Amino acid sequence: MAAGCSSEGGGNAERPGGMAGDREPPSVEAVLSEFGGLPLEARVSGTVQARNQVQVYPEVSERVTNVYAESGDYVEEGEPLVQLNDRSYRDRLRQAEASLRVAQADVRAARATLSEAEARLARTERLVEQEFESTQTLEGVQAEVESAEAAVDQAEGQVAQAEATVQERRAEVEETVVRAPFSGYVGERNVQVGQRVETSAALFTLADLGRVRVQVPISDRIYSQIRAGQTVEILPGGDENNPVRAQVSRISPFLDSDSYSARAEIDVENSEQRLLPGMFVQVDIFYGESEQATLIPRSALYDNPRTGETGVFVASALGEEMSIETTSDQGDSSDARPALTEPTPMQFQAVEVIAEGSEVAGVRGIDSGTWVITVGQELLMERGGDVDARVRAMDWERIMSLQRLQDQDVLQDFLERQQRMARERFSGENDVPTDSATDEQQPSSSSMRTVRSSSTTPAG
Repeated sequence: MAAGCSSEGGGNAERPGGMAGDREPPSVEAVLSEFGGLPLEARVSGTVQARNQVQVYPEVSERVTNVYAESGDYVEEGEPLVQLNDRSYRDRLRQAEASLRVAQADVRAARATLSEAEARLARTERLVEQEFESTQTLEGVQAEVESAEAAVDQAEGQVAQAEATVQERRAEVEETVVRAPFSGYVGERNVQVGQRVETSAALFTLADLGRVRVQVPISDRIYSQIRAGQTVEILPGGDENNPVRAQVSRISPFLDSDSYSARAEIDVENSEQRLLPGMFVQVDIFYGESEQATLIPRSALYDNPRTGETGVFVASALGEEMSIETTSDQGDSSDARPALTEPTPMQFQAVEVIAEGSEVAGVRGIDSGTWVITVGQELLMERGGDVDARVRAMDWERIMSLQRLQDQDVLQDFLERQQRMARERFSGENDVPTDSATDEQQPSSSSMRTVRSSSTTPAG
C-alpha cells in the first residue's frame, strides 16, 4: 500500500497534517516550471466597425414597387436596390419635355421673324440711299429688327428654362430608384413591396467589409506603454487558436474624463470577413517582454487562505528528468493519461509575481525545473498543506488547454467524466482514488486564479 495508507506510527503519520492510515492520498496534476521572458500584453474589449458603413435613405416619399436586394447580398456601386412608384414623376417629365418642344418651336419662329425683319431693313437702307424711302421709314424697320432680336432672346431663354425643368424632372425620376452609393454588403433590410417609405426612414445598411476598424479603450494605467505599430491579436468569437493579427493604427491623445481611457483604432484587412460590424471582440495588445523569470501556468498560483500569501504547491522531490508516461485504465489508447507517481511530499512555497500574462506568470521564489501543482491545491489545503500526494505529471499543452476552457466546456467535461466514473463503479473497478484532482474533477474558481483565455504560449 502507498505511504499515505501506512499504519499508525508510519512515516506519513509523523508528518504535519498527516493523513489517517486508512485514507488514500490525494491525486494532483503538476507541470515543470520553465525559465524565460514573459510577453507583456494587455487584453481589452473592442467593437468592430466597417471603414465605410452608411444607412441608405430614399430621396423621395413614395410607395415601393420593387425591392432588388436582400440582406447579405453584395452589390456594386450604382446598382439599384429599391424601385419606388414613379408614375407621377414620369408624367411631370413628359409635360416638361412637351414644354421644351414648344419653347424650341418659339425660338425657331422668333428667328424666322428676325430674319424677315433683317431682310426688310437691308432693302429699306438701299432705298433710302437712292432717296426712294424716307429716313422715318428706315427707323421704323430698324425698330422691328430690334424687337425681333428681343423676341429671339426671350424664346431662347424659355428654351433654357424648359431644358432645366426637364433635367430636374429626370432627376426626380432617377430618385425613385434607390441605388448603392458604393460597393459593399447589404444588411438590415427595412423595406417591403407596397410599403410607403419616407425620406427619414432608412431602407438598408450598406457596408464595405473588405477593411474594418476595431476601436478599443486604452486605460490611463497602460496608456504610456501603447504605441502605434504595436502588434495585436484580435479574437473573433473568442477563437484563441486562430486570431486575426494586425497593428495599432492610431491612438487618441485625449483621455475621457469619465472612463479615464483613450480610444485606439486598429485597421484590419478583412478579406475573409471574420470580423463583422458591431461584433464585440477581445483584443490582446503586445507591448514588450518582462524580465527573465521562472514561468508557471497561472493556474498554479494559489492564494493561501491561512496566511494570505500568494504562492505555489511544489513537489520538490520529483526530478526534472521524470518522464510523462501515459496509462489507460480501459486498455484504450484514446483514453490514455499520464500515470500517477507514488505519494510524494508537497510543500507550499510563497512567490513574488513579477509579471502576468493571460495564461502564464513570471515569478520569483522558486527555481525553474520545479514541478508545480496546477490542479488539486484545494485538496492539499484541506489536508493541511504540507502532505503527501500522488502526482500526475502533465505537459504545458494540457495545462494551457485546461485554462482555455470556458464555463460550458468545463461543465460538459465534468459531466462526461462523471459518466465514466459511474461506468467504472458499475463494472466493479474500485481502484479509483477517493480524493483526486487529476482526472475526475476540473479546476474550480477557488483553485485557479483565472481561466481567462489567451493566445500566449509559454516561453522556452
